[in-house]
Amino acid sequence: MSDSEIPQPDKVEGAPHPRETVRLFGQDKAEQDFLAAYNAGRLHHGWLLTGPKGLGKATLAWRIARFLLATPEPSDDGLFGAPPPPDTLEISPDHPVAHRVQALSDPGLFLLRRAWDDKAKRHKTQLTVDEVRRLKNFFSLSSAEGGRRVVIVDCMDELNVSAANAILKLLEEPPARTTMLLIAHQPSRLLPTIRSRCRELRLAPLDAEDMARALGQAGAEVATEDAQALAALSSGSVGAAIRLLNFDGLALYAQIVRLLDTLPRLDRAGAIALGESVAGKTNEPRLELLLTLMDTLLGRLARTGVMGTPPMPEAAPGEAAMLSRLAPDAASGRAWAEIAQQAGDRARHARAVNVDPAALVLDMILQLRKVA
Repeated sequence: MSDSEIPQPDKVEGAPHPRETVRLFGQDKAEQDFLAAYNAGRLHHGWLLTGPKGLGKATLAWRIARFLLATPEPSDDGLFGAPPPPDTLEISPDHPVAHRVQALSDPGLFLLRRAWDDKAKRHKTQLTVDEVRRLKNFFSLSSAEGGRRVVIVDCMDELNVSAANAILKLLEEPPARTTMLLIAHQPSRLLPTIRSRCRELRLAPLDAEDMARALGQAGAEVATEDAQALAALSSGSVGAAIRLLNFDGLALYAQIVRLLDTLPRLDRAGAIALGESVAGKTNEPRLELLLTLMDTLLGRLARTGVMGTPPMPEAAPGEAAMLSRLAPDAASGRAWAEIAQQAGDRARHARAVNVDPAALVLDMILQLRKVA
């Protein structure tokens, strides 16, 4: 398989790769925090880009990389005075650096991600120390070129222990004129010594307006009410929202809401139909999405009971009334939170032992009926 045919592990299906994404929506604070450090001459050698999957961490990393490689380093005032400090990370798509970054051919850039296992015909499950060791060649070769060097690690969550220790050593003894952009979905799981040697840029969930703009850039135009529902169900993650669109997640969530609205009596035929709709190997992604949406709905039930009002906006027609009826008080909210944990554990065990998906879904709904 040629390099061009190998799937990219850091790309969401149905969306452009982060380095091909022109604009980043909803993350102005993170961008301005980086620019403030840059303009103040406090460019840290290690930056930890954090937040749940799909918020735009990789897109921000590629924006920073293009900016650093294309922007001349601050110098003396010279004959005509110093240029004004940059107020944006934006680099023209026509800039030579933008073209080289797009082609992964810029000599000052190194992308560290999971390698392709040609024998197994899939990506390795972890980012190994062998991949990190390739950085040694990069630093030795790029030192002769001069200029800045940028390393993107996508992502830190996939490092095995040896690779994490190798990254830590680089952070402890950073090569000259090098900026490391480390993407982490769950930074709390990283070595504390790695976190302490980096400056954090935490990205925020997108609201409905930014979600609609980001989805439009990815080629998915959505109505305002759909953007609101997608923002709610994806926790503001564009990547999760695209996954919802890929598998008709809004319609699936609405189906779950209608089914739970029949509790405690339960539309048994509807429950069986829902389970059968995710049966079979070809429906595995839809089953995963169904389980995720069930967990989301249980979380919204728990929140309704504890907070006294359903979360808004509605993510499906009739959702608010259903949430208020099934979670009228704090005690019921705690009961839904408890069953959410139990249902998640049962679902993981059932998947591990290959329980029939239809039976798994029906069992989960019967457990919810007991709580209702």
